[in-house]
Amino acid sequence: MRLRQIICTATAACLVALAGTVAAQQAPEPEQFVDDLNHLFGQHPGARAVHAKGIVLEGSFMAAGGARAISKAIHLQGGPVPVTVRFSDFAGIPAIADQHAMAAPYGMAIKFHLPGGLATDLVAHSHNGFPSPTGRDFHELLAAMYGSDPKGPKPSPLDSYLAAHPVARAFLTQPHRVPASYATLTYFGVNAFEFTPEKGKAVFGRYQLRAAAGQQFLGEAEAAGKDPNFLREELRTRIAGEAIRYKLVLQLAAPGDRLDDPSTVWPENRQVVELGTLVLTRLAADNDAAQARLLFLPVALPDGINAADPMIDVRSDVYPESFRRRNRH
Repeated sequence: MRLRQIICTATAACLVALAGTVAAQQAPEPEQFVDDLNHLFGQHPGARAVHAKGIVLEGSFMAAGGARAISKAIHLQGGPVPVTVRFSDFAGIPAIADQHAMAAPYGMAIKFHLPGGLATDLVAHSHNGFPSPTGRDFHELLAAMYGSDPKGPKPSPLDSYLAAHPVARAFLTQPHRVPASYATLTYFGVNAFEFTPEKGKAVFGRYQLRAAAGQQFLGEAEAAGKDPNFLREELRTRIAGEAIRYKLVLQLAAPGDRLDDPSTVWPENRQVVELGTLVLTRLAADNDAAQARLLFLPVALPDGINAADPMIDVRSDVYPESFRRRNRH
């Protein structure tokens, strides 16, 4: 398998997954996951371990009228909420070309700025699903990747891993489609959360972010002719002329749907409810500095939303480790 098919498999949106009880599926320490990613991409001082290349925008979120019936979370009650949004390429390589296959899946992370200086974060990527069901399994996948020499003996560790993990094989070999813009992609939150309203029953769901502009992709020849930084430049041009809009929706789980396995994609016929609209209106000032100070924590949750997938806690341990390393330089 080509390197581009091997590495375009994860996202800062979901560095690790952990299914079942922690005792049954103990994930490696956060330091190990960052080490794994550094083995794949090399160490780049001051850069994120994944999604190293990105751009930050600002705007607001307005909850839909029915959102409060889903959750009592403060940002879902109505009224504008300031947001900071980072779009990114996947690889932990700051100079990755936007059209390179290792740039996918593309990322979208949102920080909702709540009253009292608090925040809640949402992290998503442009593929519905994740290659591994647990943190331990994801570590084994990463080890198989960087432990395989394309010119070495066959079967390689990666060959053996993929033969035993068809979901990971399907994820790794999916066709790479280059978007026309960061603003013309659907992004998926692959982990499940529990949503509790003031009155009524709790529901479980996964986030989706749907572009008002619709999904738009480039042809192979057109993509090849683009500048390596065209996605950031396109976004700068777009935001200067018009606001970028996204619908935040929630795909609801049905009985029997796995809440603790991000590699399991729920059927498309599951009910979807609208939570609100993101309107991005400007670039963040001093974009490089804004990116350096941003840390997204999926476990930073307001009253009314709880983690339903154990991997959320593990991810929220890994991200600060990456943040610590990139800010010590």
